[in-house]
Amino acid sequence: MENLYNPPPRGEGEFVETLAATGTTRIERIVSHGETSPEGFWYDQDDHEFVAVLQGSARLRFQTPDEEVTMGPGDHLTIAAHRRHRIEWTTPDGPTVWLAVFFAVENSVV
Repeated sequence: MENLYNPPPRGEGEFVETLAATGTTRIERIVSHGETSPEGFWYDQDDHEFVAVLQGSARLRFQTPDEEVTMGPGDHLTIAAHRRHRIEWTTPDGPTVWLAVFFAVENSVV
């Protein structure tokens, strides 16, 4: 048994751990310590992403339409495939723990 809140090994940058995966679905724990997306970088993913903040907080920006979302513990949302987004801010003085579920576009409801 593992615990989502156990601190990961501290290294450079964001920590990403695959918790479970199958052909069309992947579940990840992501731990940020103040990391943001590089200037001008936008995620543009082939899969949908359900993301929840378990600890800390974060601010996401979506490109079209231009929208900013601030998330705290318990907040979650689903990002449709190819909806360009970036991480504008994460808690700098402690961990932001994310739970992300990536799932295929085929036969899905968003």
